Amino acid sequence: MSIAQNDRAAWLRGPAATCSTPPAKLEKPWRIVLLGAPGVGKGTQAQLLMQNLKACHLSTGDVFRAAKSLGDKALTPAMNVAVACMKAGRLVPDVTVLDVVRERVGCLKCEGGFILDGFPRTVLQAEALEQIMREQGLVLDAVLDFVLPIDQIVARLSGRRTCSNCKAVYHVTGRPPKVENVCDACGKALFQREDDRPESIRIRMQAYEESTSPLTRFYKARQLLLSIEATGSPEEICDRAMAALEAARAQRA
Repeated sequence: MSIAQNDRAAWLRGPAATCSTPPAKLEKPWRIVLLGAPGVGKGTQAQLLMQNLKACHLSTGDVFRAAKSLGDKALTPAMNVAVACMKAGRLVPDVTVLDVVRERVGCLKCEGGFILDGFPRTVLQAEALEQIMREQGLVLDAVLDFVLPIDQIVARLSGRRTCSNCKAVYHVTGRPPKVENVCDACGKALFQREDDRPESIRIRMQAYEESTSPLTRFYKARQLLLSIEATGSPEEICDRAMAALEAARAQRA
């Protein structure tokens, strides 16, 4: 069975759950972290890398989204705190995010490797991940930072249109609806979200750069950071990332 059929239950639901199809044991599993601003296509790259590396895509965002659909009795104490924060419209604090990851340390130890996405977001989280992995006898192979000029990010995100009814997402050039400004699925009007307007995007990108710069410096100092140009087709970007990973591993051999 392929990695795509793995339901990642142990990651999404916590240590009491068992994955339906654990990844095959690899002689040299990849353990990597993904970074990248909104609009660079990081989600697409995570899926392509998962297929190429045969590793699990471990997204903390997926954990928090899944938690909302689980009953209170199915949640761990850390997840209960996280869900309460989300319901109140607050950011999940570092200590809670770390507790959630620690609960899932078995996923970090998986012999198929991992692609960690959405964590770490701060230097404090990066230091904690480093400590967790050290305790488990694990080593991080690389941190892939997908980069794209701000003007191209603005063009990508500002072209998005969202259905006012079913929330389907389109793009004026990349995935246009059959009828301009009308949803293919339900026929309702499309609109541009406030945070997809160019001025809002630039503010978000500035905030992202300010919050991420210390993290990229942290991993660059550890000679783990690999900057990947996120231009071209998804396949071209993935090929670029794979070549960088292989070159980095060969250099350390």
